[in-house]
Amino acid sequence: MQKLLFTLFFGSTALLFANSSCDVPKNDFDGLYCLNKVYQEADKELNENFKNLRTRLDTNGKGALKAGQLVWIDHRNNQCSKRVDNNFYVNLDCATKMTIQRSQFLQDRLRECVSSGCQNSKLW
Repeated sequence: MQKLLFTLFFGSTALLFANSSCDVPKNDFDGLYCLNKVYQEADKELNENFKNLRTRLDTNGKGALKAGQLVWIDHRNNQCSKRVDNNFYVNLDCATKMTIQRSQFLQDRLRECVSSGCQNSKLW
């Protein structure tokens, strides 16, 4: 029952926000909704770039890519989130910018793989 209420609440909330403009958010919650949409798209693109690059790599390259990604995730989390007492805060603007930068990094590595061959040393 709780799960159903949760779904109904967030489902109806999404309909309300679907009508809000992200060009000029009316309040902080609209702004948060809009930032989250941008972050979700950036994260989706990052995951696609990661998968596309991974398919072109040999075993060592896949290991280097995964290790580099884990280091990047820790760095992003340290830069863009914090815990205070029992609260957890995420700076979505920071997370979005870092995600876009990482996605571009992965796209650059993919372009290198296609044009001149994959260089495992550049995957970190």
